[in-house]
Amino acid sequence: MQSIDRAMNIIKVLASKSNENWLSITELSKECELPVSTIHRLLKSLEEHDLIQQDLRTKEYGLGSIWLEYGLQMYDSIDITSQIKVEMEELMRQVNESIYFNKPMGMESLIIERIDSPDNPIRFFDKIGSRIPMNIGAANKTMLAYMPYRETENIVNTLIPENDRPGFWATLHQVKTNGYAISRGERTEGTVAVAAPILNRSGEVEGAVSIGCVSFNIKEERLEFLIEKVINTGKRISKNLGYNG
Repeated sequence: MQSIDRAMNIIKVLASKSNENWLSITELSKECELPVSTIHRLLKSLEEHDLIQQDLRTKEYGLGSIWLEYGLQMYDSIDITSQIKVEMEELMRQVNESIYFNKPMGMESLIIERIDSPDNPIRFFDKIGSRIPMNIGAANKTMLAYMPYRETENIVNTLIPENDRPGFWATLHQVKTNGYAISRGERTEGTVAVAAPILNRSGEVEGAVSIGCVSFNIKEERLEFLIEKVINTGKRISKNLGYNG
């Protein structure tokens, strides 16, 4: 029982710091009031079960992605997701394309929901539960652009080669200025995606809503239409979640 209590204390500390920098083993030792050797043993066990994860660059610890996966099992009872799904369904009817909701999880995002148009025979391979590195795709770049700087910096410095960082930062700046992101064939050749941020009542990134479609028939007028619709949907969802910005 003592080990369980100590392990849960570690989880609670990491959860309380989820919007800040991750914690080193020394910081965890201080926060949990336990010896470093004890913390190290508990962290190894928690990591084996994906309950926590370690940033290989900084050696700091944060919550593992498994918590979100467990949460998906309670999907129907999560009001926040049901609110988002209603707007996604409306967006699908407006644009007749596949609609996605992504949520950030450390160095990756997870596809929480996907809605395909019944009238569109073209399907993509990005399924619910798929994980995508945070440097790839319109949805992820949108979320990065709206995250706190330190959080974004940690992800960028981990995933992007040093020589490519200035250009990537410029892209994120443009996304924040425009209020949306576009990606072309970054995961699947011949596709294009447009995405807008979803913010909660605290102004924090809740996720991103995106439209995915084939690119061979996308003309400028159609692209502008999709951008307008995804931005409006992102704003409505954010407002429904209490964001007043």
